[in-house]
Amino acid sequence: MHAIEKILAKNSGREKVSAGEIVTAKVDFAEINDLYLQTIYSFYEMGGEKVWDNRRAAFVFDHYAPAPDIKSASNHEEMREFARKNDLAFHFDTNCGVCHQVMPEAGVIYPGMIVVATDSHTTTHGAFGAMGTGCGATDMATILMTGELWFRVPEIIEVRLEGEEPKGVYPKDVILHVLGKIKADGAVYKAIDFTGSYVEKLNVAGRMTICNMAVEMGAKTAYMQPNDAVIEYVNARTVRPYEVVTTDSDFEYAESHIFDVSTIEPQLACPHSVDNVKPLSEVVSQKSIAVNQGYVGSCTGGREEDIAEAAKILKGKQISKYTRLVVVPASAEVMQKCMEKGYIQDLMKAGATITSPGCGACLGAHEGILAPGEVCISSTNRNFPGRMGSTKAEIYLASPAVVASSILNGCITDPREYL
Repeated sequence: MHAIEKILAKNSGREKVSAGEIVTAKVDFAEINDLYLQTIYSFYEMGGEKVWDNRRAAFVFDHYAPAPDIKSASNHEEMREFARKNDLAFHFDTNCGVCHQVMPEAGVIYPGMIVVATDSHTTTHGAFGAMGTGCGATDMATILMTGELWFRVPEIIEVRLEGEEPKGVYPKDVILHVLGKIKADGAVYKAIDFTGSYVEKLNVAGRMTICNMAVEMGAKTAYMQPNDAVIEYVNARTVRPYEVVTTDSDFEYAESHIFDVSTIEPQLACPHSVDNVKPLSEVVSQKSIAVNQGYVGSCTGGREEDIAEAAKILKGKQISKYTRLVVVPASAEVMQKCMEKGYIQDLMKAGATITSPGCGACLGAHEGILAPGEVCISSTNRNFPGRMGSTKAEIYLASPAVVASSILNGCITDPREYL
């Protein structure tokens, strides 16, 4: 069996499962973000009284943090009351950050677990050797009542990443390149196992970026075999014992895709689809694309490593006149570390706006949404019309280094000349 199948088998009390089977499995941790107040209503409508385990569920207020309007503030208060009533051991309010960042930081994510959240980018936690997947309000209410959920065992695709990345190429470039080849519908309700020498050496932040965007190919979940960096991170934080699960040597993937990372250059996902990916040099050689806003943040591009790359390029410089750069740290911990190392100060001196940790404008809620006709270069994960504000705005997705070099020049720019 594959490691994902072993996790599903263990949590469903079975010795073996195979692709296509429906199983009912125990959930090790459940997370509800502030878009999903309906979860509480569904919980009570179905007869729920108490959360099945107050140590294994949490709210994270990240999409509307801090609350930008009366409605979201009211939603937060209803969720706080539910958390108080159930005495939840973990609660992440508006001061914490993005769910996919704060949960690993809090030690509730570890290898071999099943984590379900009301967010499609829960595939991020495959970076830790966990099975992470998203669900809706009704399914989440079922989990809160019973601690279980049904799953169809997915077919598993291998995406093997070999080689070493060239200068100016980051994990964001790698996953965009993969997306451009496999496409947005290439892994619908399948699992993606990222393997290869590149993955084995990748740090925690890079792993999270790549697993995060597996869902943009339609994947139900993602997986990476934990490496030393992951084990060190988890051991320093975990609140529970865990077991690293491995894939059997004779396991056969449904399909395999092999990529040589050493051949990749900086990538750009062009409007209005995340799989409309082209080499950056090809795009900029055809025309100069002026940008109004740069955006460094989200569960894909708001970690310390991301902010550091932007700061290195912009230190001692000024962003282009009449443009703006919005920087949104993924968590309070990330912001504190970036302040300690001077990255935030360097970015502010360059003209950046620093906002509170959270999702911000990534979903078009607040803190940097776009006006009609504007162009944004962003380190986030989606670029369909209306994602960050007006449906008449255009969003290009790239690495934080591309964002920084582009906002420096006022047009989409290859970062390699600044590295």
